Amino acid sequence: MPDSMSEQLQQDMECEGLLECFHGLKQLDKDCFRVLVDAGEPLTIDEVAEAVDRERSTAYRSVQRLLSAGFIQKEQINYDQGGYYHVYRPTDPSQIADDMQRMLNDWYAKMGQLIGEFETKYEQREPSRPSAES
Repeated sequence: MPDSMSEQLQQDMECEGLLECFHGLKQLDKDCFRVLVDAGEPLTIDEVAEAVDRERSTAYRSVQRLLSAGFIQKEQINYDQGGYYHVYRPTDPSQIADDMQRMLNDWYAKMGQLIGEFETKYEQREPSRPSAES
């Protein structure tokens, strides 16, 4: 990922790049998200791990990052004889887009504030004139 904003603006980006840009998600996180989207039904951690060919614990950490970023939802399924397990499904894309738009608006407002502070701090001051006493 480029270091500066000007480098980012010059780079071609795809919509999946938003996952990385907004939330710092890794390639595995994007792969797990794609698996959940393509599945069309909620999946267990074991099913996600198998689909991305990773250990269960590795897939679990990735799913937890997606969950805390709001990209997926967790649902508890109860067994009739007691006990339960969890399944995961993608969050509605329009909700994710709304959340990212809110985050972008907050970022934009913060950058505007910082630019204003920069201008105030470094604005050119009127040079003092020498006194007219000669």
